[in-house]
Amino acid sequence: MNRVETVGTADIGGRFELVDQDHQTFTEKNMLGKFHVVYFGFCHCPDICPEEMDKIGDALDILDANAYTKDAVQPVFISCDPQRDTPVEVKSYLKQFHSKFIGLTGSVEQVRTTCKAYRVYFSKPPKVVGDQDYLVDHAIYTYLMDPDGVFVEVYGKDKNAEYMAEDIAKRIKKFKDTGRAL
Repeated sequence: MNRVETVGTADIGGRFELVDQDHQTFTEKNMLGKFHVVYFGFCHCPDICPEEMDKIGDALDILDANAYTKDAVQPVFISCDPQRDTPVEVKSYLKQFHSKFIGLTGSVEQVRTTCKAYRVYFSKPPKVVGDQDYLVDHAIYTYLMDPDGVFVEVYGKDKNAEYMAEDIAKRIKKFKDTGRAL
């Protein structure tokens, strides 16, 4: 029998400062008090980002259908294309997805710092000229952070909405079983 043993947790998350789709400052402190699912992408993505955002929305619908897990999770979209994804652009983009999403962006340095804290790879093509269209290469993960802002789990593209919802529900139960409220 093969046995897998895990020691410690990944050092994911940490201090950051961005702005939301309503031009309000948003930091890691805004993520305290409830579970958060965090996805990094970009508004001009033609396929993968919309699929992942829809999957997160479907998982939220499953969780919100149960009184025990309803409103326990806040979804967050963080742009890794700050040159194009202004707060106005992010707000417009989010209208296509679950209404609970908060969208974040910032300066190139702010986004780079946030991506580094979450261990998210992203790369814009080096020779983009003017208004030339381009794709951003980036990691495709959704992170689950607990109400204390601590990394709990990562969901890859291979995990579906049902899996995510079931796993998150178990973690909400475990959290509430400690006597803490959300």
